[in-house]
Amino acid sequence: MYQTQNIQNTRIDVADALRGIAVAGIILYHSVEHFNIFTNEPVAFTLGCDDMVGKIMAWLLSGKMYGIFAMLFGLSFFIMNDNQQQKGRSFAGRFAWRMCLLLMFGAVNMALYDGDILMVYAILGMFIIPISYLPSPAVWCIIAFLAVQPIEIFRLITGWNLDTDSLWALAGRIGEAHQHGTFVENSLCNLRYGLEFNIKYFVWCGRMSQILCLFVLGMQLGRQRLFYNEGRNLHIWHIVLVCSAVAVTALSLADFGRLDMWLAPIYNLFILLMITSAVVSAWYAFSSVRGALQHLCIFGRMSLTNYLLQSAFGSLIFCGFGLSFYNKVGITYAALIGLLMVVAQYAFCRLWFRTHQRGPFESLWRRLTWLK
Repeated sequence: MYQTQNIQNTRIDVADALRGIAVAGIILYHSVEHFNIFTNEPVAFTLGCDDMVGKIMAWLLSGKMYGIFAMLFGLSFFIMNDNQQQKGRSFAGRFAWRMCLLLMFGAVNMALYDGDILMVYAILGMFIIPISYLPSPAVWCIIAFLAVQPIEIFRLITGWNLDTDSLWALAGRIGEAHQHGTFVENSLCNLRYGLEFNIKYFVWCGRMSQILCLFVLGMQLGRQRLFYNEGRNLHIWHIVLVCSAVAVTALSLADFGRLDMWLAPIYNLFILLMITSAVVSAWYAFSSVRGALQHLCIFGRMSLTNYLLQSAFGSLIFCGFGLSFYNKVGITYAALIGLLMVVAQYAFCRLWFRTHQRGPFESLWRRLTWLK
């Protein structure tokens, strides 16, 4: 069984920066996707570079930003759990209650945006509790098992596949509400079909086992204290950067063919590791990088609030009950709208932190977590 090393867990600024990158990237890509509104209607304002911008955004952001967010979710669990162990207390029951609260936050978010990730995180987060008791060698085995995409291997061997007709039927119902429904109709449709669609979609595209893998990986990186600039940690991040960059290059040149369902998520995982290791390496190697990324630290410290705000802003901008931009702007203009959302929310973060230590929803989540 794992036992705390009784080493103080100080705040990890580079983790805040990564969290800020992840949330900003999520906002940008949600905007590119018009917050999950895919329409056959003609789009009024497009540019010739839309396809290229869409491909670049998909390669850099799609599936990677959620993954970084998931890894840092596991890191946060480790820090809270280890802090309680150092005080001789169990965190298991408190964390389970914390996931119930996250499920409720997710339900509120789902009413605004059908692509909510918080509810899935809350469900999968429960699996970290028993895994956290295991010694590190067993945890690394679990990470390796999940990283090779066991669900996708099972699908390849057995020929089993998800019923995609039902998946796209759900997407059709939700999309119709987004485009032509009132706010209430849109919210009710999201709450009725959103979680089912997300779970099926994550199984279909290989994210389900990968999210849990990244939860556990973040927890284990916390155990190893790899996000601190201690010992040979920076050398380890350099090795991860080189190895992941080589893997990304090799997989970029490969034709996945019928193995796409298995290799595409693994390809995304290597891109995610390349981004993470590059940021951590640059953060500790260059003071100029630390200075530039301090702005994203501020954004990352309010990650839950910013995630919820982007759903509110995005639905009002793109849905039919709001400004109805889903059929007005193409990919490039939508990306610029996402960038404006990031800037506006960053300004709010700066203003809020002048008088508060934590973001509004972060503070609420913390207070509710530690109710006696």
